[in-house]
Amino acid sequence: MSIHATAVVHPKAELHSSVSVGPYSVIEEGVRIGEGCLVGPHVHLVGNLEIGAGCRFHAGAVVGDAPQDLKYQDEPTWVRIGSYNIFREHVTVHRSNTPEEDTVIGAGNFFMAHSHVGHNARIGDSNTLVNGALIGGHVIVEDRVLLAGNCGVHQFVRVGTLAMIQGGAGLSKDLPPFMMSRALNTVCGLNSVGLRRAGFTIEERTELKQLYRHLYSGKLGMSDAVIQGMELFTSPPSQRVLSFVQASKRGVCRNVLEQP
Repeated sequence: MSIHATAVVHPKAELHSSVSVGPYSVIEEGVRIGEGCLVGPHVHLVGNLEIGAGCRFHAGAVVGDAPQDLKYQDEPTWVRIGSYNIFREHVTVHRSNTPEEDTVIGAGNFFMAHSHVGHNARIGDSNTLVNGALIGGHVIVEDRVLLAGNCGVHQFVRVGTLAMIQGGAGLSKDLPPFMMSRALNTVCGLNSVGLRRAGFTIEERTELKQLYRHLYSGKLGMSDAVIQGMELFTSPPSQRVLSFVQASKRGVCRNVLEQP
C-alpha cells in the first residue's frame, strides 16, 4: 500500500494492500476500497462507500458525500461502485437519501471532468459521461450509453442501453434504448454507429429502423403503436425497446419533428 504522507486516511477505512493514495486526499470511516485502485491528489472519499477493483480517482473527485436533498437527515446510506471505473477531475457522486436504496455504479464506466451522479441513481456498465454531464436523483442509466458534454438528465428519468444524448441536451422524459436525443426531450434517430460497433446484425438493425418509423412516424398514438409493435417486431432488440416504452411512467421523448 502506498499512502502519501499528506493524505488523511481514517484508521477504520478498509483499503486493499495494493491501493495507492495521492497527496492531500481524505478517506473517511466507512470507505472500503478494492484491489489495485488509484486515488489521486485532493480526492475526498466519504460516507458508506464500497469501491471495486481497479478504479481510478483523479484530482478533486468527491465520491460518497451526502445527497443534495433537504429531506435527508444523515441516515446511514450508501454508494456502491463496481470495478474499473474512471472518475476524472472534480467528478461528484452522492450517496442515497434513504437506507432502503443505494446509489449504484456498475463496472467500466468513464466519468469525465465535472460530471455528476445524483443520489439513488443507478448507473449500469460501460457508460461514458462527457465533461459536465449531470445525472439527477433516482435516474437509471442502463449500459453503453453516451452522455455528451453538458447534457442534463432530470430526476427519475430512465435512459436505455446504447442510447446517445447529444451535447447540451436535456431529458425530463425517458429515452428508449438505441436512440439518439438532442435539444429537449426529442429523439432524432437511432444510434446506428453504436449498434454496428456493438455487433448487432444487419437484420436486427433493419428491424429497429422499421420500429423507429412505426413508433415515431405513424398515425397511431404511442400506446397503440407499442401494442401493435409487439406483434410486428419480434427480434430481442425490438422487444426490448417496446418493453421499455411500455414500462415508462414519465412518457418517452418525442420525435424531433413534432411540435412541443
